[in-house]
Amino acid sequence: MRELARDPGRRADLGACLLEGPRVIAAVLDRGGSLTGMYLGHGAAPAFRELVQRARDSGVPVHSLKEGVLEKIGTTRTPQPVLAVARWAPRPLGEIVSGAADGFVVVAVDVADPGNLGTVLRSAEAAGAAGVVVAGGVDIRNPKVVRASAGALFGVPVAEVDDARAALTALRSAGLRVYAAVARGGIAPDALDLAGGAALVVGNEARGLTADLAALVDGTVTIPMAGAAESLNVAMAATVLCFEAARQRTAARGGPQ
Repeated sequence: MRELARDPGRRADLGACLLEGPRVIAAVLDRGGSLTGMYLGHGAAPAFRELVQRARDSGVPVHSLKEGVLEKIGTTRTPQPVLAVARWAPRPLGEIVSGAADGFVVVAVDVADPGNLGTVLRSAEAAGAAGVVVAGGVDIRNPKVVRASAGALFGVPVAEVDDARAALTALRSAGLRVYAAVARGGIAPDALDLAGGAALVVGNEARGLTADLAALVDGTVTIPMAGAAESLNVAMAATVLCFEAARQRTAARGGPQ
């Protein structure tokens, strides 16, 4: 568990990630995630009877840790009283592309902050995205990403790619319109057609997208802002775009906006 908490290479080798805290563990169980074990801090079992029973009902082994062990594993200053290990594997890019023919996908390129990437996943799932493509940046199995996603990592299809250029090319070749979020100079989200077959690209917090990637998109999108604010946080921008796409899809189906 210490390796899963701290070593991206081991997380990838094992195809697993560490879940920290009862809320994210419950959220992963809600989504049918595959837990290989749950671990309770010394004396914590009585406070989590319901969660323990859920895990056992799902066939998950539950272990009580000796005093002081939990503090040596978790990544937070105040350790969560319950941890779990879950298997997680990315989906093939082709699966994400084909699923977005009448929907939308989010492409996160070099997003560096785990809280931001987790929020992107959470918003994509909540808005009904067909999937998320992660290219570079923070390790998607990072416990802080998993925690910030509130279980969405196990709910929305996610592909990991090494080559963002190839991913954008594949999306365009499949007929999706690819739009990159930029701080200024782009089209307002509600002026774009995001009702189906669209990819929304967000880049690194400090640098945005590189010039070679920007050259591959069909257009740019900018969220209008009042006041002196220069730009939104990348996760907030992705959230706004996801829910604008969701609003347009609902309207296209004749539902309430």
